[in-house]
Amino acid sequence: MRKALTIASIALVSSMALGSAATAFAADAPSPVATIGTAVHEDASAGLKLSQSTAGPGSSLTFEMEVPDGSTHLSVSSKALAEVKTTEGRGGTAVVADVPDGTYGVSLAGTGPDGAKLQATAQLTVRKGGEPTPAPSTLSLSTDHGHPGDKVTVTVKTGERNAYVQSGAFAGGRIDLKSDGHGTWTGTAVVAKDVKTGYYGVEAYAGGKKFDTVTFATEGGSTPDVKPRPKPQPLKPSEHRTPKGSVNTGQAPAGCVPEAGNA
Repeated sequence: MRKALTIASIALVSSMALGSAATAFAADAPSPVATIGTAVHEDASAGLKLSQSTAGPGSSLTFEMEVPDGSTHLSVSSKALAEVKTTEGRGGTAVVADVPDGTYGVSLAGTGPDGAKLQATAQLTVRKGGEPTPAPSTLSLSTDHGHPGDKVTVTVKTGERNAYVQSGAFAGGRIDLKSDGHGTWTGTAVVAKDVKTGYYGVEAYAGGKKFDTVTFATEGGSTPDVKPRPKPQPLKPSEHRTPKGSVNTGQAPAGCVPEAGNA
């Protein structure tokens, strides 16, 4: 009887050990990802653009939501905005709230077509004076003269979104400038190889409008097409005329007016 109990006990212990091992193996195995009603990714691309970055209380502005097609539950909110309304499509309007001057965050939230969260932010500066008066655009050249092949650094400072210069003194005529992201645009112009000696205007444009023209002097391989005056030549001895009643001394008598054509 005792032997039978021992065998039964061994069988029971073995069964429990096997069960524990099976449970441990199941725990170590990766669990399936639950995707029903849960977003697998929360970094879906989204963006938010405001029609202006600085505005005063009471000003109206528009916004544009950059989200994937099929996105839902889109909303825009901010402490600096009131009367936020979304329009058909991916846009909307809002009114700047009466808040203290400062910079405020504007948030976009929504759900992507795959159920993922959509998030994006923008910044709005509230200033009771509204948009500040932009500083006038300026143009400067590293030098005001050059020879064919010389390089000239062009710098434009402006609040506009593009800038360029053009001049007949430069190769190609037009020089597009690149921005540093802080209102300064720079580029390199090369004095044209066939430039003539003279003065040229360098016209500066910002936002598609000309705002300044400066003078640039060049010293080229040729001069402008201007015919020089001929140098006076001395008369030959055979061309001299002797006044009547005088000795040919080479000088006209005192008070005598030379005839037309005499030097």
